[in-house]
Amino acid sequence: MSKEKNPIPQHVAIIMDGNGRWATQRGLPRLAGHKAGTENLRRVIRAAANLGIKYISFYAFSTENWNRPKAEVEGLLRLLSEFIDNETEALNREGARLLHLGHLAGLGPMLESKVKKAIELTRDNQAVTVLFAFNYGGRDEIVTAVKRLIAEGITADEVTIDKMSSAMFTVGIPDPELVIRTSGEQRTSNFLTWQTVYSEWAFPKILWPDFDGQILSEIIDNYRQRDRRFGGLSKS
Repeated sequence: MSKEKNPIPQHVAIIMDGNGRWATQRGLPRLAGHKAGTENLRRVIRAAANLGIKYISFYAFSTENWNRPKAEVEGLLRLLSEFIDNETEALNREGARLLHLGHLAGLGPMLESKVKKAIELTRDNQAVTVLFAFNYGGRDEIVTAVKRLIAEGITADEVTIDKMSSAMFTVGIPDPELVIRTSGEQRTSNFLTWQTVYSEWAFPKILWPDFDGQILSEIIDNYRQRDRRFGGLSKS
């Protein structure tokens, strides 16, 4: 194999797609697929940390997902609550720092409180930073950032890329070098719209509940061979 062109990515972002299809293939209700997908999170977080990835983001619930059937939305909110209850202590022991991307408002006071407590408990951990995009949308994030700058009194002439970046939910977090969308679908789906302008993408056909550390490692190996040009000419 030729020498790697890129180091291990600092930040990998994942669109966890295919939970519903995974359940349908097994004759199960869609929510069973979401539960299986949630149970897969810590396995992938641990694998990412073992590979040397410092930041890993998961697209869990978009601003558009509120339009899904009420029972499914309530089930997804319940799964997030259960994940926090069941996994936060273990992730904390393993040195994971938990962060939230998006709007906590709308999740309900109890769930909002749980998310804030998990963030506070893990805030000093340094092994890996795990970002959950829940009630998140890329366009909404950009609009929110503009509103923040306006509220700060920034004039149009003072708006820069750096100032916009400082108003994003991801302030202080490096942009993802690699974005993975499972299930084979090839859409960005309003995820990290600002941050992924020069990200590399991978679209493995495997459904999210079956995604594991071995597949992640293979995708990382492929990423390291890519020629990242950032609008310039090939390094070759």
